[in-house]
Amino acid sequence: MNNTGRLKSSSSELDLDRPNIEDYLPSGSTIQQEPHGKLSLHDLLNISPTLSEAAGAIVDDSFTRCFKSNPPEPWNWNLYLFPLWCFGVVIRYLILFPIRVIGLTLGWIIFLSSFIPVHFLLKGHDKLRRSIERSLVEMMCSFFVASWTGVVKYHGPRPSRRPKQVFVANHTSMIDFIVLEQMTAFAVIMQKHPGWVGLLQSTILESLGCIWFNRAEAKDREIVAKKLRDHVQGADNNPLLIFPEGTCVNNHYTVMFKKGAFELGCTVCPVAIKYNKIFVDAFWNSRKQSFTMHLLQLMTSWAVVCDVWYLEPQSLKPGETPIEFAERVRDIISLRAGLKKVPWDGYLKYSRPSPKHRERKQQSFAELVLRRLEEK
Repeated sequence: MNNTGRLKSSSSELDLDRPNIEDYLPSGSTIQQEPHGKLSLHDLLNISPTLSEAAGAIVDDSFTRCFKSNPPEPWNWNLYLFPLWCFGVVIRYLILFPIRVIGLTLGWIIFLSSFIPVHFLLKGHDKLRRSIERSLVEMMCSFFVASWTGVVKYHGPRPSRRPKQVFVANHTSMIDFIVLEQMTAFAVIMQKHPGWVGLLQSTILESLGCIWFNRAEAKDREIVAKKLRDHVQGADNNPLLIFPEGTCVNNHYTVMFKKGAFELGCTVCPVAIKYNKIFVDAFWNSRKQSFTMHLLQLMTSWAVVCDVWYLEPQSLKPGETPIEFAERVRDIISLRAGLKKVPWDGYLKYSRPSPKHRERKQQSFAELVLRRLEEK
């Protein structure tokens, strides 16, 4: 009897959290009480479309899966593995991490003591200044990769500076730029960030010809498009690197490529990046983690392992639209990196369903329930 009382109490508590369907019915409509009886096949068929829609939203939400970090399977679950895991934690946090911090600090000292004099003292020698600054930025990126014990394997010919060409790559984290930059000083188009990252963007990376934008500003699109067209025409400009997905994806999928990089009338050079998650997941979820914490996560791991493929340059085919061109390049990158294509716009990650949309769904669901009840 006590168990029955507890069950009834729990049921009544759950009922308090359930929405009242009558709130969403048209005025003057009521739900008729039906006598309790057995659930028939007809009843199940009546609600099957709603159940199918709900199950599809939960089980097959391919959009949400693109931006989820899959935690590794725990392996320290028994008596003899747990001490080994503890020993590894001690090595990573108390030995490797301090060494990496010292190495990265040393790299910043060398970089700043060289970059600042070159930037201000060689104002009249632009070509020489840009060449030295490129080399210094590549060196600093190498220090960053070393601070993660980065094991990066590059495949294909190294990019060169040529007019009317643009490099496009899939995007997993801001470290994609660092991994590529240590080999070639690219000018990247990137979202403007706050904090110390924004300071680096407006000072050091500005010297490479990088282009910044703000997603919230609609006017930025026209300004950025003009800057892109001007940049690709210059023979002495650094190669332009674009992440056409426009957001970080978890390196299992590729979302739709924005067409801006594919309507510049120039050669597109695909770059495929694939991270091995054996030691750490390199995906950066900017909504849950700051970039500083992301770097700390990488610096306290054993290593960051990845492959980079510089693929065959592609050009717009006769009769092909920029959108079709973007999809063709996405096919090439996805195939080489072993990523799954999904038909989603990555910018939807930054938007939420409007209250009116939710109310319309609730209204239609309530009317469906009322109609089914009246049919009885």
